[in-house]
Amino acid sequence: MADDILIGASAGGRQQRLVLRRANRHGLIAGATGTGKTVTLQGIAEDFSRAGVPVFVADVKGDLAGLAMPGSPASPMHSSFAERAKAVGEADWSYAACPVQFWDLSGEQGTPIRATITEMGPVLLARLLALNETQEGVLTVAFTLADKEGLLLLDLDDLQAMLGEVADRADELARSYGNVSKASIGAIQRALLQLRSQGAEHFFGEPALDIHDLMGVDEAGAGIVSVLAADKLMAAPKLYASFLLWLLSELFETLPEVGDPDKPKLVFFFDEAHLLFDGAPPALVQKVEQVVRLIRSKGVGVYFVTQNPIDVPEAVAGQLGNRVQHGLRAYTPRDQKAVRAAAETFRANPGVDVATAITELKVGEALVSLLQPDGAPAPVERTLVKPPRSRVGPLTPVERATLREGSLLAAKYDVAINRESAFETLAAKANAAAAPPTATLDAKPGKAPPPSMFDKMLQSAARSASSSIGRQVANELGRAVLGGGGRRSSSSGIAGQIVRGVLGSLLRR
Repeated sequence: MADDILIGASAGGRQQRLVLRRANRHGLIAGATGTGKTVTLQGIAEDFSRAGVPVFVADVKGDLAGLAMPGSPASPMHSSFAERAKAVGEADWSYAACPVQFWDLSGEQGTPIRATITEMGPVLLARLLALNETQEGVLTVAFTLADKEGLLLLDLDDLQAMLGEVADRADELARSYGNVSKASIGAIQRALLQLRSQGAEHFFGEPALDIHDLMGVDEAGAGIVSVLAADKLMAAPKLYASFLLWLLSELFETLPEVGDPDKPKLVFFFDEAHLLFDGAPPALVQKVEQVVRLIRSKGVGVYFVTQNPIDVPEAVAGQLGNRVQHGLRAYTPRDQKAVRAAAETFRANPGVDVATAITELKVGEALVSLLQPDGAPAPVERTLVKPPRSRVGPLTPVERATLREGSLLAAKYDVAINRESAFETLAAKANAAAAPPTATLDAKPGKAPPPSMFDKMLQSAARSASSSIGRQVANELGRAVLGGGGRRSSSSGIAGQIVRGVLGSLLRR
């Protein structure tokens, strides 16, 4: 098995190869629109798969679905690929597909992917809902109370019901958790309604995703490429970013420590990475930096894909050891800042003027610096990137539907489960509290007493009988009503008259 994968080759024929033992040191693929970074991502994902490494990638434009089908020389986009493969020295290059599993938060273009409210947690939900600090505190109270009282928070209905419970018990909870503002609860509820309108109710629920289902290999040993349909998801960028950060957090919490394995357990591509950091508070950026730094030891490589390298904060960018920088356009002050920043992040090469080259790169070319076997970054090289083997472009609806039907995970995730949780428990509690009290005898004329009063009338008759003829008659009355056996006393006639009188009275009513 190869211990590295080919990225491309420099003009002098020097191949740029990504060492698999260093692939969990993360990476960055950057470049302006139209410079070829998506095709580069596709080729790298293919080679990870061929090396037996599972891959997760968000398909923002729909193009990466083409990983599931082999390319074709008949396609105009593929006409020069064979020549490029020869130019970079990839002798065994041929068209080929990857094993692909399609996912979709809405379940329309792939197997549904879900998480529970509890798994998402109050911090990420607060970010997703754009809550302020006070509102996040109230949300945390709702989570704490649910945990304390054993109420499951699985979907949005559960969370809304729990917030209603917090509002009803605000005075009580204030003694333990501080002031719980009903105005804050109202703001959170409105934010949840907006989240529903973005389709998030399909994401929250069960069965929740088992992280290990992203880490499979096929019968030939190739890593399965999990492709998340994100074209519609991009209309809700906070949901997209929060979901991917949740996924990273789940991987970090779930997977065991493995140090630096011979190859990654999973490679995670985070396309449109700027969405994660736009407007993010320092605490969230710190959390991302921490997860990226520590998840390496779980055998997971994280690769951020973005148009501008300065979209990634320095604290996170400092963790990205493998870099592929496509062309940038220095038209604006921000673009010029990005060019300078990109030039400063590479290990210098006397033969490459990075600041100049970065604005001159052609489509399919990139400045590449990868970690060497000893962990040190290689000097930057101007590189012709190798072509992908799979189709560059989307699938047809028929192709996607056919591949989805063949998914082994469909039976596990396609049907949603709605078990008893906070919503049902709190609804039952409210219904019980609202139930009318047990009915009492209405003395108004014309109304029959409820059937339950029959026993009381018999008891009254028994007391009368006891006062008239003694305990023996009362006992006889009990036997007459309950059907008890035994010999009848001489007083049974009187008891029978009493019973018949009571029954007759009831019938007349």
